[in-house]
Amino acid sequence: MLGSTHGTLTTDSRRARVIACGEQHPGPAVHGRAADVDDLDVSGRPLYSDVPDLGRFFRPESVAVIGASDTEGRPNTGITRQLLDWAARVGARVHPVHPTRPSVFGIPCSRSVAELPEQIDLAVLLVADPLPVVEELAEAKVRFAVAFASGFAETGEEGAEAQARLAAAVRRSGLRLLGPNTNLNAFERFREDLQGPAIALITQSGHQGRPVFALQELGIRLSHWAPTGNEADLETADFISYFAERPEVGAIACYVEGLKDGRSFLLAADRAARRQVPVVAVKVGRTEVGARTAASHTGKLTGADDVVDAAMRQFGVVRVDGLDELQDTAALLARARPPRAEGVVVYSISGGTGAHVADLATGAGLRLPVLSEARQAELHQWIPEYLSVANPVDNGGHPVGDERGRKIIDSILDDPEVGVLICPVTGPFPPLSDRLVRDLVDAAEHTDKLVCVVWGSPVGTEPAYREVLLGSSRVATFRTVGNCLTAVRAYLDHHRFVRSYRSPFDEAPRTPSPSFRKVRDLMRPGQQLSEHAAKQLLRAYGIRVPREQLVTSAAAAVRAAAQVGYPVVMKASGAQIAHKTELGLVKIGLTSASQVRDAYRELTDIARYEGVCLDGVLVCQMVERGVEMVVGATHDALFGPTVTVGLGGVLVEVLRDAAVRVAPFGEEQARDMLAELRGRALLDGVRGRPPADVDGLVEVVLRVQRMALELGDDIAELDINPLMVLPRGQGAVALDALVVCR
Repeated sequence: MLGSTHGTLTTDSRRARVIACGEQHPGPAVHGRAADVDDLDVSGRPLYSDVPDLGRFFRPESVAVIGASDTEGRPNTGITRQLLDWAARVGARVHPVHPTRPSVFGIPCSRSVAELPEQIDLAVLLVADPLPVVEELAEAKVRFAVAFASGFAETGEEGAEAQARLAAAVRRSGLRLLGPNTNLNAFERFREDLQGPAIALITQSGHQGRPVFALQELGIRLSHWAPTGNEADLETADFISYFAERPEVGAIACYVEGLKDGRSFLLAADRAARRQVPVVAVKVGRTEVGARTAASHTGKLTGADDVVDAAMRQFGVVRVDGLDELQDTAALLARARPPRAEGVVVYSISGGTGAHVADLATGAGLRLPVLSEARQAELHQWIPEYLSVANPVDNGGHPVGDERGRKIIDSILDDPEVGVLICPVTGPFPPLSDRLVRDLVDAAEHTDKLVCVVWGSPVGTEPAYREVLLGSSRVATFRTVGNCLTAVRAYLDHHRFVRSYRSPFDEAPRTPSPSFRKVRDLMRPGQQLSEHAAKQLLRAYGIRVPREQLVTSAAAAVRAAAQVGYPVVMKASGAQIAHKTELGLVKIGLTSASQVRDAYRELTDIARYEGVCLDGVLVCQMVERGVEMVVGATHDALFGPTVTVGLGGVLVEVLRDAAVRVAPFGEEQARDMLAELRGRALLDGVRGRPPADVDGLVEVVLRVQRMALELGDDIAELDINPLMVLPRGQGAVALDALVVCR
């Protein structure tokens, strides 16, 4: 690190690091201006995302096709023809470039980039090796380029090196590049007759975007498609930032195989969250097989999936698993108005269907309020008394065939607790189902509440579905109950999230704390700290540790025990001891001087036998009453500093009950981490135990986060285990700590 010892950063050294790294990664820009120190956190990372001006990429005025062809049977000919059609639709002038052809499709051909007749907005590279052309484009000051060529990072180490050379050339050139290993999806024919908010699509595999693109055939508008390929330059984050600023975009749908830069992705997601634009993503890599396959396809890191999952939730990205879920969830989020209430009512013409869907909805985390007695009495004007209308509402079938059907729907939607009505139609049953969907569509036109219909017919050609339901821009239509519930849950979660969203980047520390300067001499690059040194680090950051003394003789141990106060714990302390309990290097509950002497001798004897080097023996205050937790920090390859909290003690690896967040985050997110734990009830007090000091635990989590941010380049791993959380009002005490330096 520049201008520092053991990772200490001053303001000037943070600026120096950003400048020095500029040759490898461009310094961040904020709203079109160069970043300054105030735009960086304590580790020198950007706090705001650049919004690339991609308008001339999607709507260029001039396009150069490098390697254009009109010879039938050649791949370049088909691509050239499609580009000509697309350019005509967007009103762009096309300039073919080929060293030996006088013209292509009747258009005069330039022999080289240097001979192009005007300034070019977009160059499409139909060449096997784009590297030499990029350098020519730089001379011509071309704004954007697309490289279709494959054989780069997706093929292995040699291809990755070739891609690195290409990326370096692009950075030097000043142009922005899409690809390599991309395709023609950006130049598809989009329907221009559709109205309403649109979905903007981003995919790293073009074929995986086809189902979302096909939504246009169901009347759902698509505005853009960015097939990012290997992302040597332009990446998913760039397009999220750009689409979040577009007024026509109602939702952003992404298929992501790997993230080029985790921080850039979170900054882009933050921009979308600030503007309340939902981002829905399929992220490959939940399993080892998926992660390995994604890497072979795009040559990027997929990241530890639990960290990816937590990071997406933290910044409001809706993660789904299937392309069908991506379709349905993005469509609903793009078009539905904000909810008036969060209550969900299931309404059906079959008691069995209603009960089944209600059960699934409750399992999906949706709230199905019991309708008031007054509301139920009103519904029983049109529904027989023997049928349940508490929620789910079963109408028995016949009322939907006449004027009663619409009255029932209006009554349900009029309930102030109801924000969403879900009506499953398991199969067409004319004329009842036809009248039902017409009433639902009419009611949806006169309410600002969400009306969802699940058309369960496997055929999908019925007029009630194709013409009535799909003809409505107000009814959200699904083909499966599962997708409907996933989308509705995402819809309610998204709007709850954006209502209370506060960007963690706004609150991220810009300058190091006084503690940061105190601990620099404790760092030992590439080594593990002893427990004694690790606790000194914690103490410097205001994290409470037990009363303890480090001693090097039995007599000193006895004196220390008297000062600390019986009972005591004695532990061997050394830089290379990771699991003291397993080696027998911990003695607890010592109540006398003789026990302390014996324990000292036994600990040092075991250390000699095991070949463990000690810096002494810790004589510690014994802390017994509390809940054992673990709080830790590590450096994720994609996202940087991450913080974990969970149930601790000797069973931490067995229980694996933990929650993770990417730094920075605030107190609310720290409390949300605790809410995710399966063992959260232990902190509230069980079996007569008093409630634990949750506020004290949250404070430790935030202090560990501060350490992770300030010392992220110096600490590879930090674990406080156990952190004893004492009864309410008494705080938390770090009984043991492990710190591994980078």
